[in-house]
Amino acid sequence: MYVVYHCVGGAHSSVTASAIHLNKLPINHRPSLEDLLNIPYYDTLTIKDRGKIIYRGTDEDGHRIHTLGRQFVPHLVVPIIQETWSLLEGTDANLVMVSTMPTVNFLMRVGGFSSRRMNWVSFGRPIVARGTLQTYFNLTEIVKETKKRLSFI
Repeated sequence: MYVVYHCVGGAHSSVTASAIHLNKLPINHRPSLEDLLNIPYYDTLTIKDRGKIIYRGTDEDGHRIHTLGRQFVPHLVVPIIQETWSLLEGTDANLVMVSTMPTVNFLMRVGGFSSRRMNWVSFGRPIVARGTLQTYFNLTEIVKETKKRLSFI
């Protein structure tokens, strides 16, 4: 099974969800700011990474976990990926697309824009990280639901 966590930039909420899914961050309690920032791929994507499905690891059940920065066009990007997958595989049953956008808050938007778009990393990264910690339990719920969904497939 392949899981793709996706959001606008692919650098924060989807990355955090993938790290939770892969047990690199805890699912039952909020990590420290330092733990979050120590995820090797948190807040690091560049403009060249937009639209790329990036492999993040394999979970304990053998599911391959990926992230995707799909900008502001999920209504185009997600169906294209699903249709292409279906053409290549004959089905899209082993592909799970998971949006992390419902968890994104104001601090994440401001910090993420500042860090990734404006390249004001020292200003934006602490802001987006605080926002991520504020919504952390919303992200863990998305991961729990995804894992539950995977157990039924």
